Amino acid sequence: MAEFKLVVGDSSGDTRQFDVDGQDANRFLGLDLGEEVDASVVDADGMALELTGGSDTAGRPMREDVPGSDLKELLLDGGVGYKPGRDGERKRVTVRGREVSEETVQINAQLVGGTFEGGVEEAEAETEESEAVEEEAEDEADAEDEESEEADVEGDETDEEADAEDEEEAEEADADDGEGTDADETEADESEEEEAESAEEGDDEAEDDEE
Repeated sequence: MAEFKLVVGDSSGDTRQFDVDGQDANRFLGLDLGEEVDASVVDADGMALELTGGSDTAGRPMREDVPGSDLKELLLDGGVGYKPGRDGERKRVTVRGREVSEETVQINAQLVGGTFEGGVEEAEAETEESEAVEEEAEDEADAEDEESEEADVEGDETDEEADAEDEEEAEEADADDGEGTDADETEADESEEEEAESAEEGDDEAEDDEE
């Protein structure tokens, strides 16, 4: 008949130990690490137990990456079953597979969906509080994005106004240059006309002298 020592922890850090046998123990047989089972076996109704680890009669650990329940020798550089003394150190270690069997003595599990003290309601309240905090953070991030977009729009409008002012100044400068050029041309024309008139008068006087 199966009999296990069940070590269970919850999200609050509370860890408790239970001895299970008979029908309560049988529900664990054949399960793999990572699977879940009804937590009523530890008086935690409405919640579940997630299997996280375990060991056999000789203290050999169960590893999630080894299928079945048989023993297997692995060359490990860390993880479940071996902690190296220095970087790069490796060692051959005999481990159990991830399936719970008659050879299993201890099962480690995590309470899912609540805590020992608060039960399911406390877990739901913690979840709602966590969701509210996440939603508030998302709202703040959206508000910051909107402010950033508004600042970008204002910056674009300022740039457009500056460009328009530059264009207006350039047009005024071109207009001033054009007026200055026309005035210079007019003065030059008037000077040429005066010179021509002086030359004609000079010619007339010369003809009078000859006569």
